[in-house]
Amino acid sequence: MENIAIFGKELKQEHKDEIVFLFDYLNKKGIKVHTNRAYVELFQGAIDESLIYNWLDRSTPNPDFDLFISIGGDGTFLESALYVRNSNVPILGINTGRLGFLARVKSGHIKAAIDQMFLGNFELEPRTPLCLEIDGDLFGEENFGLNEVTVHKNDDASMIIINTYIDGEFLNAYWADGLIIATPTGSTAYSMSVGGPIIMPGSENLVISPVAPHNLNVRPLVIPDNVTVELSVEGRGDNFLVSLDSRIARINSSTSLRVKKAPFKIQLVKLKGNSYLKNIREKLSWGLDKRN
Repeated sequence: MENIAIFGKELKQEHKDEIVFLFDYLNKKGIKVHTNRAYVELFQGAIDESLIYNWLDRSTPNPDFDLFISIGGDGTFLESALYVRNSNVPILGINTGRLGFLARVKSGHIKAAIDQMFLGNFELEPRTPLCLEIDGDLFGEENFGLNEVTVHKNDDASMIIINTYIDGEFLNAYWADGLIIATPTGSTAYSMSVGGPIIMPGSENLVISPVAPHNLNVRPLVIPDNVTVELSVEGRGDNFLVSLDSRIARINSSTSLRVKKAPFKIQLVKLKGNSYLKNIREKLSWGLDKRN
């Protein structure tokens, strides 16, 4: 490896020394380190800026990175995917946040994780994002999300109606606060919080999960990921919200949305000894109930 990017957004003091060590460690190995200027400024001089080879720019993704390191929580990891896009650059998530379904490397294990990368003791776990096609250029080239596409009511209290079609065939008119279309990656995020199922990566499925539906018979629906989901929204208000992961925009009732899987994958780094099943078991505290 010659070029490694490091991206972060926040700094907690308890992680500062270990992250400073990471920058020094990579430089001593002769690695060209690229990072975002705002992150380095959080260290208040503890990181020597002369050792930074280049500054990250989301408007010009660099496909020449050998590795992209995300430092933070899952939100930081999702933003890291916007830097990588369709370049196939693998992302290693270091968890200095909270839950960390995507950022799997725990604080205190950073050096060991980097050493495993140099030794080749890792696998790549491809994840399929969703692509949002919408009237106008609402999200530009960043019209994809690794977790989910969500349509939601605006600030008023009235529910909305989301007319939903799969490959042109009418599915349902959801009377609800919103509707989530989630990938397997996103099935442990917002979709899970509204009662959606957990879907294993690689299963080639999506899940449609309503948010606070008016009809109690409406339940999350698992669909194949090779279909196009078309949405149109109506309600008492004129404007509604659409989000791609954490990026939000307003749309009106004349806007048509088309959701389908993106034509590329995001490559997650899975270190030796780690697994998806182990990850969800630990993160969701399965088996900790004394009655089990």
